[in-house]
Amino acid sequence: MFHFKINKHDRYLLELYDQIKDEYDSLSTNVELKNKKRSVAEIDILAKKGNEYDIYEVKCSYRITKARRQMKKIQKHLKFKIANKYFYCGATSGLILIL
Repeated sequence: MFHFKINKHDRYLLELYDQIKDEYDSLSTNVELKNKKRSVAEIDILAKKGNEYDIYEVKCSYRITKARRQMKKIQKHLKFKIANKYFYCGATSGLILIL
């Protein structure tokens, strides 16, 4: 039998996943974006509803500047448009729409 401890970030990610799962047609977690040589970014949650995509960036503490920077990097490497970008702070369970 294997026992493993889930880290704080992943615990918050699962918390958010459970909160939003019924609002979307599909959800993917830890989506890695790569160029030819290496990983360039990771989407914590990529959510699809109809033809629109939303992304969620999960942080353990309130680091909205870091979340914005990550979302800009993600948008630069995606081939499709993101409808909404959200920042989730696990410490406060706060969900914020990033404009």
